[in-house]
Amino acid sequence: MLKAAIFDDEYIVLQGLKQMLDWQHYGIELIGTAEDGLSALELVRAKQPDIIFTDIRMPGLDGLQLIEAIMNEQPDTLCIVFSGFNEFEYVRRAIGLGVIDYLEKPITIDSMQETIQKTLDRIAREQQFGAMKIQYEASRAELAEKAALDLLFQGNAGAAEKLCREMRIERASIDGVMVLAFAHTHHPLPQYSGYHVVEVTVEQERLALLLLEDAGKLPEEQLQLLHVQCGNDVFASGRCYAALEDANKSWRDARQALRYGIFLEENGWVRFEDTAGDEPVRSELSEWEEAFVFSLRACDRSGLEQAQQRLEDWAATARLTPEQTEQEIIKLIFLGGDVLRESGEDVSRLLPSTRTIYRELGVLDTRERMFDWCRRMIMRLAEGMEELRSPCKHNAVQKSLAYIEQHYGESLSLQQVADYVGMNANYFSLLFKEQMNISYIKYVTRVRMEHACRLLQEGLKVNEAGEQVGYYNHRHFNEVFKKTFGLTPGQYRDQSSASLRSDFREQS
Repeated sequence: MLKAAIFDDEYIVLQGLKQMLDWQHYGIELIGTAEDGLSALELVRAKQPDIIFTDIRMPGLDGLQLIEAIMNEQPDTLCIVFSGFNEFEYVRRAIGLGVIDYLEKPITIDSMQETIQKTLDRIAREQQFGAMKIQYEASRAELAEKAALDLLFQGNAGAAEKLCREMRIERASIDGVMVLAFAHTHHPLPQYSGYHVVEVTVEQERLALLLLEDAGKLPEEQLQLLHVQCGNDVFASGRCYAALEDANKSWRDARQALRYGIFLEENGWVRFEDTAGDEPVRSELSEWEEAFVFSLRACDRSGLEQAQQRLEDWAATARLTPEQTEQEIIKLIFLGGDVLRESGEDVSRLLPSTRTIYRELGVLDTRERMFDWCRRMIMRLAEGMEELRSPCKHNAVQKSLAYIEQHYGESLSLQQVADYVGMNANYFSLLFKEQMNISYIKYVTRVRMEHACRLLQEGLKVNEAGEQVGYYNHRHFNEVFKKTFGLTPGQYRDQSSASLRSDFREQS
């Protein structure tokens, strides 16, 4: 409901208008009256009426002074004046102050009703025009946002021209483009004649395109003001590019800088130029990576945690970017996958695919969340290694023993047997020694020597026995046999033959 007030120093006028008009019929609430200009101004300030009816001549403040004060403080108020027959000059001045109508005294009910209806019609027209204007401005903003999105995604001259057309600016007047990315909400940029701003939202990303009239004169002062306005929030700026078609490059910069700011828990403005890490990502294995590999092979969970903690400490000290931190974590996880893969383990059952790893890490916005994810992956690897090293999982060693027993007379290299059981040779060697308490080479030698003894006892010549157990170099066979038993193969065969003859005589 609209609110109205009447100001006149004639008591009869005030009472007549209050009682003889059906204000409710017009959807108006009469909120008060006053007989002097000072009281009238106090009432306006206290109750803020939408429509004011006021006499021009009043004590304290006259009607013109009252209207001037109201227009300064509440310019949307609709003012209507009462005037005498010979007060046209006052009316002319009142109209200059913004009065929308005037009534000549004596005031009649008919003239008041006619003026009220005219006023209501004017308010309706203004409201309709205001709604149309809001709708038009919203439509223009929507079209400009759509054109800005086309520019970000397409990055071509047509999209650039369309954006300038929707924003009613000359393409030739734009000398550069910069994109801002906001963490939580769009913060309004300070007014500045050197740029045009379009706010856009891409899924959950809140962006602002700055179309600069002078790429060499970046709005540092305005962005610093925005930095202050943001408080604990954070926003980031991409690099400035001369061509509008390169807006998507600045968008990519701004996204990277925003992620960096959130990752390091920064506040306010983060520039893309500030996002380079203080140290490059390393290509060689670090001490903690070597310790990580050792601890994983040994199923040492405490050692794994210490290795990750050293990585976390280094990442914080070096102020690595999110992208650099991702690389270090992925490198560590892939190292762990290689360790398990050496054993013939199907790593895909323990770890996500490479694409999934990059996607999962890519959405994490803090160092804490990244390393929590890393810790979960490491624990999966540790559990896989523990399963592999459990007694029921050592089929590979048992399988290798049977293979050695069948093929001891062949060229039986470590690589050959590791390939047979499906393991990395180095890992197989470690596992074999752990399970058998003897190295692979010594075990094969022992098997060969045991079979050589049997063959010599059966009466085979030394060179024949040596060849059957895999030694085709007679001299080498003699050396290994003597080192093992303290006798040459010939001496062993002779002693065995003598022992057999003695046993035969005793049995006879």
